[in-house]
Amino acid sequence: MFEYEIHQMRAAELAREADRRHLIREVRRNRRAEARRRSAGDEAEGRVSAPLWKSRFTRAA
Repeated sequence: MFEYEIHQMRAAELAREADRRHLIREVRRNRRAEARRRSAGDEAEGRVSAPLWKSRFTRAA
């Protein structure tokens, strides 16, 4: 009987850990979505600087 009780406690512990991890993922996802919504208003102004991959000067011959 003792092993069964240990098994039940471990199963409950694993379920709590899974719930906690799920909650953390959900909070992170909501924070990213909120940050995207907050920065969406700035997109109308456009990018000020050129992309990083574009060189400022032309290549020498």
